[in-house]
Amino acid sequence: MTTLLVIAKEPVPGRVKTRLTPPFSPAAAAALAEAALTDTLAAVAGAPAERRVLVLDGRPGPWLPPGFEVLPQVAGTLDERIAAAFGACTGPALLVGMDTPQLTPRLLTVDWTAYDAWFGPAVDGGFWALGLAEPDPALLRGVPMSVPETGAVQYERLRAAGLRIGRLPRLRDVDTAEDARLVAASAPAGAFAARLAELAPAVRG
Repeated sequence: MTTLLVIAKEPVPGRVKTRLTPPFSPAAAAALAEAALTDTLAAVAGAPAERRVLVLDGRPGPWLPPGFEVLPQVAGTLDERIAAAFGACTGPALLVGMDTPQLTPRLLTVDWTAYDAWFGPAVDGGFWALGLAEPDPALLRGVPMSVPETGAVQYERLRAAGLRIGRLPRLRDVDTAEDARLVAASAPAGAFAARLAELAPAVRG
């Protein structure tokens, strides 16, 4: 059975979703980050898994549902932090971030019988999901993060290791205000869409 990992930051103003400011204030950007994290954790909670782990930079808050282990992120670059998250697993593990609140439990339900790895590309060139049947931190270390070629480099790492790779749908990360609008429109019933609807009139005003 899969371990589902969520790597995230505590939604503190000024520390999360800084590319949303402007047009949003730091407090509003943090509120959107909290809503995105809430939706992400709800999707993970609804998917079949042996373990559900939040790998957190910061402290857990009331947005954390029951049933999750909380592990602190290690110090270092994002590739090192993701590698350490996989290093905490002993069996198949699928990792996602907090930037895709349109996630559903179905997207997180993967079959390991035919694939050694799962890869979910993001619209911006990165990836929103990475799964390894046998977690190997070395497959992550040294991959350049938060650049347009992140996804391509990571995918090539998996391919060069001889892994059979399953592809997940391409999703949009929430980085900009336009991303927020498009993601909310794709998942209108979620907490993220509701929070954006609350905050949008203030931005327009």
